[in-house]
Amino acid sequence: MPLLGGIRPPIAVLCLLILALAGLTVKVLGPGEDAVVPKAVLTSQRYFAEDGAIALRASIDERVTDLQRTADALNAGPRVEPERVLSDLGKTYQKWTGTTVLDLESGDVLAARGERIPLAWLDKDVLTGEHALAPRMVRLETGDVRLMTMVLLDWKDGAQQLLIASNSLSVPAINMGPFRTMSVVARDGEVLATAGFEESEALNSDKQREELAFLQKQMSHLSDQAAERTEEHPVTAREPGSRGYPGVSGTLLGDDYAGRVTTAGYASLASSDPEEKDSVAAGLGLTVVAMLPVVQQDAGETGRELYGLVAAGALVVLGLLAAAVLWAAVQRPLLRLFLESRRLARGDLTRPVAVPRWGEAARIGAALERLRTQLHHAGEGPGQGPGGKSGKVRLGMRVPLGVTAVLLLLWCVPVGLLLNRTDGSVSVPATIVNDQRDRTDLIADRVRRALNEAQADLVSTSRLIDADDPGAAETLLADALEEHTRYQALYVVDADGGVVARAGGDPHDWSDDQDLPLVRVSGKGDRKPVIQAAAPVPEHKGTTLVGEVRVEFLNSLLKRPGLGEVRVVNADARTVAGSDGFLAFEKLPGDALTDLVRAGNVRVGAGPVENGLLIRDGGDVTVAAAAPFSGGGIASDIGWTVVSSQDADHFEIAAYEREDRSVLAGMLGLAAIVLCLGWVYLVVARPLRALAAGAEKLADGDLKTVHYPRYQDEVGAVVRSLELLRQQLQARRQNQARRPAEPRLGAGGR
Repeated sequence: MPLLGGIRPPIAVLCLLILALAGLTVKVLGPGEDAVVPKAVLTSQRYFAEDGAIALRASIDERVTDLQRTADALNAGPRVEPERVLSDLGKTYQKWTGTTVLDLESGDVLAARGERIPLAWLDKDVLTGEHALAPRMVRLETGDVRLMTMVLLDWKDGAQQLLIASNSLSVPAINMGPFRTMSVVARDGEVLATAGFEESEALNSDKQREELAFLQKQMSHLSDQAAERTEEHPVTAREPGSRGYPGVSGTLLGDDYAGRVTTAGYASLASSDPEEKDSVAAGLGLTVVAMLPVVQQDAGETGRELYGLVAAGALVVLGLLAAAVLWAAVQRPLLRLFLESRRLARGDLTRPVAVPRWGEAARIGAALERLRTQLHHAGEGPGQGPGGKSGKVRLGMRVPLGVTAVLLLLWCVPVGLLLNRTDGSVSVPATIVNDQRDRTDLIADRVRRALNEAQADLVSTSRLIDADDPGAAETLLADALEEHTRYQALYVVDADGGVVARAGGDPHDWSDDQDLPLVRVSGKGDRKPVIQAAAPVPEHKGTTLVGEVRVEFLNSLLKRPGLGEVRVVNADARTVAGSDGFLAFEKLPGDALTDLVRAGNVRVGAGPVENGLLIRDGGDVTVAAAAPFSGGGIASDIGWTVVSSQDADHFEIAAYEREDRSVLAGMLGLAAIVLCLGWVYLVVARPLRALAAGAEKLADGDLKTVHYPRYQDEVGAVVRSLELLRQQLQARRQNQARRPAEPRLGAGGR
């Protein structure tokens, strides 16, 4: 018989699967790995490093773009004195540590602002070639590293000038929370900048200074590891199935000190869209490392090894019972039928057929006994003999299959649905709540900076607008709209509210009320909120340049893994942007989030502060945070807040992992049931029912129907034996019909 034919293979596979699942149960339901830090805490550090890398990359790229945009605007107009160039640049963008204008022919410094920029690094390779005027990192005499950005000022009259702006590669000005430190690391592992370390002079004891020295050494050591790992390609370095960050990111575990283990996340600077948009910052080879000492935690799984063994033992016992049911109720009767049918087909008719007690096997055995009687007693007709007709059993093979399924379900259902279930008392590490709060504040800072940049771009563009020439103004607005993808419409409004020039979508009303902020939201009742930013047009009193910021642009800033659903709400706690879709100006889901927003906007000390909260509602646990806008700029006073919330079961916490593993074990058990019992039903049960019906018809005298075996297995062997018995009965009937005709032929001859 073929290897995969008959009743033996599915029973054997079922036993093997049960043993494999039992071994897996010991592992997944037993004690977990001896992790001193929960996986959720490590993952949170990686997310924090990614957020820092995104903030640093956006800051560097924005500075380069702003400088190039300023140069393009200056080159398009009349010649401007170097001092005024730097003065206007400083008024519009306060983001460079130093600026300098050089005469390219003579090399003389025409104007300078801020810290002194050394010029020894300027040479022919910097100013010419394929990478001419590309931003580069330069080390100052003090040892600090600065990023030098260069643009060319080229007017029709006069010599060309070079505008150089330097800015530090400092850690992004974000809220890192207590005890966290962050560093910017170069390709060779050198730490270029750090933030979060206290000054040793400010510490009160030698023990604190010793701990500070330990953390600084840990940062240096972990930075070397991070720089080495970020040299890999993002595709090969990323774990299978991970997504969301285009660069290389991961986690590191350092040494412990005084009961606390240093954890770190790292992320290389990468373009937000590598296929469509190049990033200057991504080409610098920088890496952001975020380090946080975490209290070493006990896994709390003592005794779980015995727990897993008990569950695995119960599965083995029930599996053996299920296999015994299949062997006793299916395999053994079928093998006996196979032997009995082969004996009859070979002509051994002396011994009665051993008829099974029930099911299709009993029907087939009774039919074989009637066939044996018909062959052994030639005078008896079809349907006669001691065997008689057997009553049809309606259930048949379904009973042992059902009993087997019930035995295995007695293990799968409790394990999958009842074992290791969590409730509202799950312990969530405080670090998770703190990181949710700090990362939400980082997102709020990103949105605030984006709105400030939008308004600053409008200020820069407004200086080039001639409100007396609408045609030229519309051309300028169209070019600006094409360059700045954050806007959906740009238009110039006069003192009476009339639109002088426009580009993009339909303009909305704008009020020149001095009490209203330059960044505001309107459109309540519409499908989408209208977010407007404005800048007065110089030398045209009452004329304002208005830009409508796309809601989709703000939504894209909110989408970060590990934060759940993120929304931006106004002062009335109404939604104006969201990461997962929203209705314009809808309320927050749940009163707890609304109360959290109101609590965050209560001024404490210098201003509102961010808040984190662990919400327990019945069996649900939610981690939420709210961060109001703060930190300066036009957008800091509009009263907006960023709110984030996510279910705690999304975190890699031991309790939820045990619950997931239990569900996995139950699902694997169900898969084994469906596979093996479905195999038995398709290969054995259905053909056996058809065989029982055919055997009874043959015993009733149906000698015309030919019996073909469907499978080359035990059932097929019984079918072949039935076909041989049918042929024997047919031959015997033909012989009996031929014998009475012979005397008539003899009488006719006389």
